[in-house]
Amino acid sequence: MEEVILNAFERTAENKKFKEDGFIAGVIYGDSIKEATSVKFELLPLKKILVQHGSNAKVWVALGKDKKFGFIKEIQRHAVTAKINHIDVQLVSKNHEIKLQLPISFKGEETLISRLLQLQILKSDIEVFGKMALMPDSVSVDVSEKEFGDTITIKDFSLDEQLKINDKADEVYATVVEFKDQLNTEVTDEAVSAEPEVKTA
Repeated sequence: MEEVILNAFERTAENKKFKEDGFIAGVIYGDSIKEATSVKFELLPLKKILVQHGSNAKVWVALGKDKKFGFIKEIQRHAVTAKINHIDVQLVSKNHEIKLQLPISFKGEETLISRLLQLQILKSDIEVFGKMALMPDSVSVDVSEKEFGDTITIKDFSLDEQLKINDKADEVYATVVEFKDQLNTEVTDEAVSAEPEVKTA
């Protein structure tokens, strides 16, 4: 497993302007520490980790000379701008069993479109329970060979056998439907609505 490092720095009441210096507030807690610790994280490296590994990224938190394993538990964002305000990191052992919402990555949608089909996504994440060390960053499924009317269900996902999917066995995550050109549809609708009303005598 790739070792993703998230550097943490002590946060005190005296350094209130840390956000202006490119940091974001956070807290770390979990099995290996007695109480939650207020910290700050560098914003740009954090954003890069989120892009590459998702909102529940597994990380090694480096605070001073200590380095402990955990995962991003919660991200708080501004209600209007969606900018990150605060993150929680939970420290756990790699054998710790945990429940996570993993994002679903649908591969091969371009191939569907080339066949005048498209994917109608009904649910974009999946709830998984198991050991932290076995948790992937996301769940991937190849839809390129799917046909019209096919659905994406649990049987389409490839996960370690030791991981348990908590969703219903018949849960439908996506359906293959006919491709609709949204832009052309909108233009057509606008043209129809713009047609002058024909009055009859």
